[in-house]
Amino acid sequence: MSSTLIQKLAVGLAFTAGSIPSANADVTTVIDAKSNRGTWEGWGTSLAWWAAVFGTRDDLADIFFTTKTVTFQGQSLPGLGFNIARYNAGASSWNSYNGSTMVVSPKIIPSRLVEGFWQDWASADPSSGSWKWSVDVNQRSMLSKARDRGADILELFSNSPMWWMCKNHNPSGSDDGSSDNLQSWNYQQHAVYLATIAKYAADNWNIRFQAVEPFNEPSANWWNGKSGTQEGCHFEASTQATVIGHLRAELNSRGLSSTIISASDESYYDEAVTTLNRLGSSALGSVARVNVHGYQYEQGRRDSVYSLASKAGKKIWQSEYGEADATGQRLATNLLLDMRWLQPTAWVYWQVLDGGGWGVIDADNDKKTLGAANQKYFVLAQFSRHIRPGMRILESGSDYTVAAYDAAARKLVLVAVNWGDAQYINFDLSKFGTPGVNGAVVKRWATQIGSGSRYVEQSDTKLSGNKFWSWFEKNMVQTFEVTGVVI
Repeated sequence: MSSTLIQKLAVGLAFTAGSIPSANADVTTVIDAKSNRGTWEGWGTSLAWWAAVFGTRDDLADIFFTTKTVTFQGQSLPGLGFNIARYNAGASSWNSYNGSTMVVSPKIIPSRLVEGFWQDWASADPSSGSWKWSVDVNQRSMLSKARDRGADILELFSNSPMWWMCKNHNPSGSDDGSSDNLQSWNYQQHAVYLATIAKYAADNWNIRFQAVEPFNEPSANWWNGKSGTQEGCHFEASTQATVIGHLRAELNSRGLSSTIISASDESYYDEAVTTLNRLGSSALGSVARVNVHGYQYEQGRRDSVYSLASKAGKKIWQSEYGEADATGQRLATNLLLDMRWLQPTAWVYWQVLDGGGWGVIDADNDKKTLGAANQKYFVLAQFSRHIRPGMRILESGSDYTVAAYDAAARKLVLVAVNWGDAQYINFDLSKFGTPGVNGAVVKRWATQIGSGSRYVEQSDTKLSGNKFWSWFEKNMVQTFEVTGVVI
């Protein structure tokens, strides 16, 4: 794929992964040793809603938050090695207070309502009867299991304010789907809710959230209380700015000044650009990290998000990505586009357990059933098991390769995808001071996108001077680890 073509795609030219033009046969990519596209923070998943159902299972915790090999549903799965977990503060409760109860959308999916801690507005004191800290046991269980297995970046996020803070008492959205549903007198209360959870978690659960995100896809027009299937809430940019200001003050007042605010988890890259331009300098100054979702897929100005964030001195996370392609083709396509143009420092999958191809393991969160890992699982493993936290992301020299360098281990990691006809791809390390030892084995792992080889390790590739090469079948992703590399 040419750089010109990929840039056209980034500005909004739609395409399908299967139609991506491949590079010419037997191509070479040159890795730029002097480049620095950021220090990698890690890979992760959001815990809602799957963990609210399956959060007590140690095998799933091992699969997602370690690199152990785990036997699951008759399969041998290489652990994905996630170190990021995003915890969803629920917005629902089934109590009544002063004659008020939660309104539920007629189309709601039960597993997508998460019980929240602040169940009525009588008191903001977390030790009062207005708060119920025993709820959401399973999601909290998986959060602790993730932490115990080495997940060192935990983020608290909100899909909607508590139902009683909403104008229509419905945590699925406003009656029209495109207007703010948070009552103006509860702007600060929403911030109090999230800051109180962060403080309580640190004091009582040994959970320290690195970041708090008060919104989820706030510009979307599908948060409709009459037809919504999950918790959600629309926020105009001006409302977001006000809530961000309150949240910063509430975190600081609880001794959580080091807990950062991330925003705004917009659905699309282009929406993120609009929101960043509208937040205002004060609110933007309180945001330490730009979170964005990947639901614009092969469209949208990823490069514009990067430009705005970098000029403001903010890191970027791809904080939520998912789709229904179980083959892994769209995942690899969009992950490569993100790494090339968005330049995030972390990449987070949405529902690792879900049906219809959305999960990397097939599951039904309402029927509480689990199936097998699909091919998408093994495609993601190529990236998450090898590009590890602390590595420096390098300019890979091509649109089909991601490069990462581990200075302490003197190791170069390359993950590459071949979309076209089978061919050799050559990797040129001539820009490194020491490209490795001539004749040394370059370990490689291969996954056939769609079906076939899942995560097969081979030691049949060797460094020849400052180059090595490997045969790629059509629609194949491979990872290479080169040792003894010095910049």
